[in-house]
Amino acid sequence: MLAPLTEATLAHALATLTARDPLLARLLAALGPPPLWAREPGFPTLLHIILEQQVSLASARAAFDKLSAIAAPLTPERFLALDDATLKAVGFSRQKTGYGRNLAQAILAGSLDLARVAAADDDAARAELMQVKGIGRWSADIYLLMALRRPDVWPSGDLALAVAAQRALGLPALPKPDELDAIAAAWRPWRAVAARLLWHYYLSRGAQL
Repeated sequence: MLAPLTEATLAHALATLTARDPLLARLLAALGPPPLWAREPGFPTLLHIILEQQVSLASARAAFDKLSAIAAPLTPERFLALDDATLKAVGFSRQKTGYGRNLAQAILAGSLDLARVAAADDDAARAELMQVKGIGRWSADIYLLMALRRPDVWPSGDLALAVAAQRALGLPALPKPDELDAIAAAWRPWRAVAARLLWHYYLSRGAQL
């Protein structure tokens, strides 16, 4: 298992990728390096990722900020103490309220051990996260990519990544997850870095989901 990404290894990976892939080289030349977009591992970040499911990043951030203002520090215990009305007021749907409680309960019960997740390889870490109802493949991948900074995680279910790939490659249709996987195969073992560069391109174009 490769070490977590740092600013130094991000730069190394970008140099490696762009030396062998003209498309990524053009993106880097036009846009400069992407941010590391690192997040702190732990319950708050997983809860934030749940909020980001199928909504804009801005609306998820607004809800997370409101939650953080009334439950600081944001722990599983504090989250479980909040009632439905309070969570609805900060922006949680009924479904995401349930997902957040599932996550908090799993951590408190020890059925989800985030230290164990951090020590596991990508496949085992993803599988452990996905045992919690409300954490699917996309959410697990984003946690691995941003919080654990795994260098070769490729979130093929991410819509912004698909849009960026379609536009950068000039594809006639939005690529499906298996097509994105095939596209990214040549970018191993730095697929998480290629994802950052494509997100950087997506954001630079001002595209909206």
